[in-house]
Amino acid sequence: MDKIAALKEILELDPKNSFARYGVAMELASRGEIDPALAEFATLLENDPDYTAAYFMAAQTQATAGRTAEAQEQLKAGISCARRTGNLHALSEMQAMLDELDR
Repeated sequence: MDKIAALKEILELDPKNSFARYGVAMELASRGEIDPALAEFATLLENDPDYTAAYFMAAQTQATAGRTAEAQEQLKAGISCARRTGNLHALSEMQAMLDELDR
């Protein structure tokens, strides 16, 4: 069984399992399946808007696909989340990526 299938079994039992949803999104992104990966990130963030890493990785996925404007908006939302949750490391990483994309 591949990673996605195993994680989807977890999601069948618990559709709001953030860790499993993040894993599916990351695996899809690593396979170059951009739109399905972004759909999983979107579902994750609907269910768990404080899952800070999802904003950053969704933005990286968008940027890799040449969707710079979408990545910038995702980063802005992620920076807001990082501030709200006190995740200064994530805030710093996302701000640095946003600054880079703004160039």
